[in-house]
Amino acid sequence: MITLKDILYRVSINKVIGNTNVAITNVEFDSRKVSLNDVFVATRGTVSDGHEYIKNAVNQGAIAIVCEELPKDTVNGVTYVKVQNAQQALAFMASNFYENPSENLQLVGVTGTNGKTTIASLLYQLYTKAGFKVGLLSTVKIMVGNIEHKATHTTPDSLTINKYLSKMTDIGCEYCFMEVSSHGIAQHRTTGLKFTGGIFTNLSHDHLDYHSTFAEYRDVKKKFFDELPSSAFALTNADDKNGMVMLQNTKAKKRTYALKSIADYKAQILENQFSGLLLKLNNNELWSKLIGNFNAYNLLAIFATTELLGMQTMESLRLISELESVNGRFQYLIKNKITAIVDYAHTPDALKNVLETINAIRTKNEDLITVVGCGGDRDATKRPKMGHIASALSTKVIFTSDNPRTEDPNKIIEAIESGVEPQHFKKTLSIADRKQAIKTACSFAKENDIILIAGKGHETYQEINGERTDFDDFKIVKTLLTQLNN
Repeated sequence: MITLKDILYRVSINKVIGNTNVAITNVEFDSRKVSLNDVFVATRGTVSDGHEYIKNAVNQGAIAIVCEELPKDTVNGVTYVKVQNAQQALAFMASNFYENPSENLQLVGVTGTNGKTTIASLLYQLYTKAGFKVGLLSTVKIMVGNIEHKATHTTPDSLTINKYLSKMTDIGCEYCFMEVSSHGIAQHRTTGLKFTGGIFTNLSHDHLDYHSTFAEYRDVKKKFFDELPSSAFALTNADDKNGMVMLQNTKAKKRTYALKSIADYKAQILENQFSGLLLKLNNNELWSKLIGNFNAYNLLAIFATTELLGMQTMESLRLISELESVNGRFQYLIKNKITAIVDYAHTPDALKNVLETINAIRTKNEDLITVVGCGGDRDATKRPKMGHIASALSTKVIFTSDNPRTEDPNKIIEAIESGVEPQHFKKTLSIADRKQAIKTACSFAKENDIILIAGKGHETYQEINGERTDFDDFKIVKTLLTQLNN
């Protein structure tokens, strides 16, 4: 039996009405899920305010309410706990409810704009290959050992995180690698977790629809490192101009990785081809099936992490050389001598990295045809930048829909087009229907040409006006190129 008093440990409490020594069944922050003897935590979200649903929660059997503002009318037999910050309280309560599972794992968080999914997923893959039971919390999927669960957010809510961490400890997982988003940090989803280490990848233009300024976005990322314990490591990309900022106030053991700067972990690209990368990692040569500059950084961060977690260098190098690429991250196929690449690049920096990688490898005797769009109801300021980069670095560009959500796809495309410089305008074409855009790219492509389909990567749906329909870039381009041959 667990009591309300047990799960309020570490929560900053302002006032209590009623008895905290009551047995509780579950902790919920969605009033629709509340049942008899549950605790309802009234959190304020971007869309709704949990305080408006306190009465509903009580009517459904809640025995306790945790909130930032006490309701005018309280109900006898229900305990009310007023807290400083309900999201933070929920995180501590979730950890306590699930008996602090993060303390029984080597939990490593990966944050930054680009590379989070690749690094977390490849670390999961590597440690699984090494014979360990491992957990993964990522944008693409949640893994509890070898059991897969569907992911809905880059960083799930704190109850979901602790629930899965608890499942991991139950089956004997020793490691867990998780993506840590700026939203997750800002909303205290990772508060109360004990991290063994934190990895910073890079910082570029993204999420400015949520964070009002780039400085705020940077400082939220930094907060993750500020809160790491002295027992943890903080590993940062020294080549990123914000890399060292992340380490300024951390108590954790500071380590750096870089391709260009002086760092604890260094890499040099010896060969960069469509078949893979030949790297020198701290004076050890390594061949990887992964492609491109950005993956050199990802692999270096993985190498550094394995060493910081105590793995022998030669074992780490052997396992890194066996790693397979992550779905939707520079995933490619060759049909009829046409190369099609699908990548999640949905920020200006990520798109630039992918296009520069392709341009560094290709001979320039072939065309590079890019299909790209931008998501609706998200940061609109990056749209012209995406248009500028795609048109400047491609031979031909087709602007199309990504997930338009509730916005007019044609308005999004117009915003993307506004970033195209006059000398590149003739290269561009706009087709709002994404499948038709991909089909057009395939019909344009000749032998040895390269098609890049950017923005959605691993996603297997397209969201239009609140409805999700099946849409998988990789499957679609594979089918279309096969049909082209027939």
